[in-house]
Amino acid sequence: MSNSTRCAVCKLLRRRCPEDCILSPYFPSNNPQRFSSVHKIFGAGNITRMLKSLPVDQRAIAADCMSYEAERRVEDPVYGCGKIIYRLQKKKNEIELELAKARSEIVFHSAVDTQQQQQQQVLWSITNATQQSDQV
Repeated sequence: MSNSTRCAVCKLLRRRCPEDCILSPYFPSNNPQRFSSVHKIFGAGNITRMLKSLPVDQRAIAADCMSYEAERRVEDPVYGCGKIIYRLQKKKNEIELELAKARSEIVFHSAVDTQQQQQQQVLWSITNATQQSDQV
């Protein structure tokens, strides 16, 4: 790559961007903040090693994940992604409890409905039997 089209990594690190720069597809020059936060958390060497260790088709996903994790860590240095994971797990547990409650209410109302139908059948049988005995 020429110096005028260096990737965000090479611009930040003030180096010449080689034609085969492994980081340029994932950290383009038009989004320097993306690499800046990833670099702050992981370091350029670790990012390069992680991406090189992956198959080419998985590198974009890995770069996106590193970027997301780094942004969360910059926003919240103590918990990072952990806070979001905790909130989602808490919400999941609340929804599962609500679902269990709804299912038990369905079972209860179904049992009540069945009982009412049985009572109606018994009353109908008694009424029918009484009418037949009156006709005799």
